[in-house]
Amino acid sequence: MTDVSLHDSRGNRLYLNAVERAAFLTAARTRSARDRTLCETLHHTGCRPSELVEITPAHIDLSGGTVTLRSLKKGTDGSGKPRMIYRAVPVPPDYLDTLNTAHGIREAQKHRKRAQVPLWPLTRVRVWQIVRAVMIEAGIPDAPHRSPKGLRHGFGVNAVVRGVPLHMLSKWMGHAQLSTTAIYADAIGQEEQDIAVRMWG
Repeated sequence: MTDVSLHDSRGNRLYLNAVERAAFLTAARTRSARDRTLCETLHHTGCRPSELVEITPAHIDLSGGTVTLRSLKKGTDGSGKPRMIYRAVPVPPDYLDTLNTAHGIREAQKHRKRAQVPLWPLTRVRVWQIVRAVMIEAGIPDAPHRSPKGLRHGFGVNAVVRGVPLHMLSKWMGHAQLSTTAIYADAIGQEEQDIAVRMWG
């Protein structure tokens, strides 16, 4: 069983819904190139802030249309060292164009050292602060879901609504168990209605 939930102990929603996700993107696109691409990366990949700050130009596949993330909490190898497990998440072409323009991805990939430099050399706390500021600007209510975790959960709910199979979403989100991913099938409100429309459509 998993202790991950889409609601807190008081029944408050812990994920951004479709309207809030769209408002977040709109607000992000008014920010600096660094902050805009940071927000768009969290939105399009569902990654954690700790995974985002490790992304380098070498992790961007412009022709393949993916961003590669290092999965966390995956245990250790036989020698006791943390296992390095990576996952590739498909992303929209227009987002990759913006990323390339803002960070010079294609040029950086021509140089081994530059290709290994993080795109956002920030702390997780700073990432959290940037995301919260954009969410406030987007008019997202002061509630538990106004956070990077709410954005990650929103990515999961949106994927289920769009018909992404749970096993594929599990891989994209870096979950160790499918039971963790299954919480996104418990979406409610407009997200649940959208799923129902697909069932009867």
